[in-house]
Amino acid sequence: MKNSVAKALLNSYSYLEFKDLISNLLHEGKSTGNVQSEDLLQYSTLNEIRLKRLDKTLVVPEEIKEQLKSFENEYIWLVIAEGWCGDAAQILPILNKMALESDKIDLRIVLRDANDELMNYFLTNGARAIPKLLIIDKESGKVCNHWGPRPQGATDLIQNYKKEFGVVNEEAKTQLQLWYLKDKGLSVQEEVVEMMLSSVDECVCV
Repeated sequence: MKNSVAKALLNSYSYLEFKDLISNLLHEGKSTGNVQSEDLLQYSTLNEIRLKRLDKTLVVPEEIKEQLKSFENEYIWLVIAEGWCGDAAQILPILNKMALESDKIDLRIVLRDANDELMNYFLTNGARAIPKLLIIDKESGKVCNHWGPRPQGATDLIQNYKKEFGVVNEEAKTQLQLWYLKDKGLSVQEEVVEMMLSSVDECVCV
């Protein structure tokens, strides 16, 4: 796995570079990823708007800021994502705001379809679900823990919808986006910080 992580980091993007990549591809009528379609292009267009809005509106509470500033070791937050992914568009701005609060965290982003080997280590119920956040100890290069693709409340919403209706359709996706809007990024922040605090003293390969 360590080689896969190292290889991915060489081709990773900063948050600003990732946003620029999405914008530049949209100007060419394209989305990120190996597959191109009108649906993915539309999702990417919506996500670009979401990223800009969330960059302006998301807030990191003081308690979370203090916890982020308390870390002594340096970490890389490596996120596997794609520009067309609605969950990634909701979560990446949160992670960026959190990373900006600590000089111990370096946020990097890689594309799922360009990193099959790495993605296969972090499947969710056998699926290549994204976004996936990998917490990496900067000194050792070891993956301490991982999180994603959604906060628990959003996961429960989709699972309950699928149980009731048998599918995840556009209505389910609308309900999911409304959940994110109401949550205001707090669940992601709380879950990631809790995971970080539990991983600080025992960074081991997973």
